[in-house]
Amino acid sequence: MIKTKIKKALALSWIIAISATSLISSGLSTTYAATQIGTGSITDSGSSSTAIMWDDLFPGTASGEVSGIIVKARVLPTLTMEVSTGTIDLGNLVANVASTGSLFIEIGTNAKSWVTVTARSGSGWLTKTDDSSIKINSGTLDWVSESYKFFSTLNDTDDSSDPSFTGSKLIPTEVNSNIIENTVYTTNKPESKTGIDDVTFSVSAETTAETPAWNYQDTITFTVTGNF
Repeated sequence: MIKTKIKKALALSWIIAISATSLISSGLSTTYAATQIGTGSITDSGSSSTAIMWDDLFPGTASGEVSGIIVKARVLPTLTMEVSTGTIDLGNLVANVASTGSLFIEIGTNAKSWVTVTARSGSGWLTKTDDSSIKINSGTLDWVSESYKFFSTLNDTDDSSDPSFTGSKLIPTEVNSNIIENTVYTTNKPESKTGIDDVTFSVSAETTAETPAWNYQDTITFTVTGNF
């Protein structure tokens, strides 16, 4: 009877040993596998990124992730132009002597590419106020050739913190059109509005001894364009 019990015990131990060996050889172990206990998701889209997994231990940990969260922002464009005066008075013109008058322009913008300021003559010349057929310009439609020019100069300092900032000016240019936009100022980078003028715009006129006496006038339009 005792021998039979011993034989049964030995047989059982062999069965346990064989079973353990089979588990190990089959790649299984006594370590617990992780268990999914939830999901990581984006509420407003309803999409799940990954499962949240628990390591099946007490104490233990669970972890997961939600990826692809986008951060968005917008910087609104700014563009200002201040012109120092509404009138350029050339005074009394003297034959064969150029008379010049100026105003100042200050620009402020966060346009990353460039800014352009143009000046357009309203009539294409200085026009006799009681007879629009008589003009002060280099044309000869009124049988007299005079001179009417636009030009500009840059301030010695600029309002940009970018060392690659550059600006351009307008060389003296005869005005004979009310369509042509004369570019008086361009830049390639953003610049702050500091109150220090960026460009000086000037007009010059020169008459001859045959220029009819009277009052003359032109109306100039400045256009600023920012490229964001």
